[in-house]
Amino acid sequence: MIRAACRPTAPRLFQVRALTLLSLLFLAFATLQATAQDRPVSFADLAESVSPAVVNITTSTTVAGRTDSAPSMPEGAPFEDFFRDFFDRNDRPRQSQALGSGFVISEDGYIVTNNHVIEGADEILVEFFAGLELPATLVGTDPDTDLALLKVEPDATLPHVPWGDSEASRVGDWVIAVGNPLGQGFSVSAGIISARGRALQGNFDDYIQTDAAINRGNSGGPLFNMDGEVIGVNTAILSPTGGSIGIGFAMSANVAVGVIEQLREFGSTRRGWLGVRIQDVTPEIADAIGLDRAEGAMVTDVMEGPSRVAGMQTGDVILRFDGGVVRDTRQLVRRVAEAGVGRDVEVVVFRDDEEVTLTVTLGQRELAAGMTAPEEVAPEEPSAAFLGMELEPLTDALRDELGLGANINGLLVRDVDADSDAAQKGVRPGDVITEAGQTPVTSVSDLRDRAEEAREAGRRSFLVLLRRGGDPRIVALSVEGMD
Repeated sequence: MIRAACRPTAPRLFQVRALTLLSLLFLAFATLQATAQDRPVSFADLAESVSPAVVNITTSTTVAGRTDSAPSMPEGAPFEDFFRDFFDRNDRPRQSQALGSGFVISEDGYIVTNNHVIEGADEILVEFFAGLELPATLVGTDPDTDLALLKVEPDATLPHVPWGDSEASRVGDWVIAVGNPLGQGFSVSAGIISARGRALQGNFDDYIQTDAAINRGNSGGPLFNMDGEVIGVNTAILSPTGGSIGIGFAMSANVAVGVIEQLREFGSTRRGWLGVRIQDVTPEIADAIGLDRAEGAMVTDVMEGPSRVAGMQTGDVILRFDGGVVRDTRQLVRRVAEAGVGRDVEVVVFRDDEEVTLTVTLGQRELAAGMTAPEEVAPEEPSAAFLGMELEPLTDALRDELGLGANINGLLVRDVDADSDAAQKGVRPGDVITEAGQTPVTSVSDLRDRAEEAREAGRRSFLVLLRRGGDPRIVALSVEGMD
């Protein structure tokens, strides 16, 4: 009997299936082997290669003695000599010491650490892996990123480590932290990158989160990738106990490199400055101004400086900066700071339903303190209620009462109905509304007109700029059901 060649007999069918199963098992085994090979068998070679460039840092600070004098005691009183000696000792200055870590970035002795490691130190001593000790001088610090640059004068070239690209690192990548935890000397811990782009409290934060053990004394030490490159500067831990619980933070190398280069060249940072105050764009704000999506950075104040010269206005939404899209305020602050001082950059803003391109010559952030807005004069008008708010135009007496500058004009919020949209959006008594619909308001009728214009344009809300304690904030108030 002739069978079709494409239809194997039962024994042959069993053989084919068995071979297929074996092939799948072999493939799975090979995949597991390849995965296992991706895991480092040991960190010993890496630790051995980078440790000579990691240093222990000891600082010494003179602490003033007690300023209060010893109590007056009658002659011959019991323990007179004891108390006099006790207070005399406390009156004398004493030395306070602190420990930290750092790493060498050049053969001629430049060393990176944290600002809080050396802040206020009178003397800085650097101990190297081989036991060499050298005094260090402070080149410069940046409290905003908690970074500092030191310099030692070695007799020979020093082992040093290169910076890596922290942007190329991924969550799940292996890393090692090297430093001087709890003053125990050189120590290595391993873990993975747990998260990226963490912000703790600063405007320029870009922290790598890791579960590699970081403790007190690790501050200022390096976080290495598997190529022996520094991708972060170990700075802080999150812990209820003060010890490592697997949540540590290292300032990313891509931020640190720019800061350290400026400290090395100038002794201080020189960050770019736009001269604006900004806030994130919420969906309500985007709807109120006709923006397609809640992205960008809304300008809440334009100070005397680069942006005002370029024609930027309060209420503009910055969509693109220097050729790159702006997602939110945090990203914009970092990019402006890194753009440099004195550069002409293109800034694209959304204004009156269209995009406007401005050319801004960046100033220097560190020199920008004390900039103020222009002075305006507001007429007086009786108080009135609108959108659940009791409003009163600012007068000179109210400015004195509230501690406001003569240049602040607008409407004081006397009271807010707890059930109103304004209350839900966070408007409070004591707030001062200075603009509505990107136009200054000095009377309740001005505010009502701006709301009416938004409703006639088919929008469900309109923007108001208010100040609380001097800080500007923009909220979108609903015009639905407006009287």
